[in-house]
Amino acid sequence: MCLHTPPCPTADRPDREAARVVAAHPEQGWSLLCNGALRFDDGGELLPDGRVIAPHRPLTATA
Repeated sequence: MCLHTPPCPTADRPDREAARVVAAHPEQGWSLLCNGALRFDDGGELLPDGRVIAPHRPLTATA
């Protein structure tokens, strides 16, 4: 699906979130990545094969 050089990671790879955004809908809280995954603002994802990735956020350092 990705036509970029170098190609974006596929939706089944752990680094799938590094793929480029091809359609952003911040008012609805989601973005479509070029690998076919939907990324939601809460950190959750919907993969092209229908799998759901639970919302997750990166851990932040505490002062």
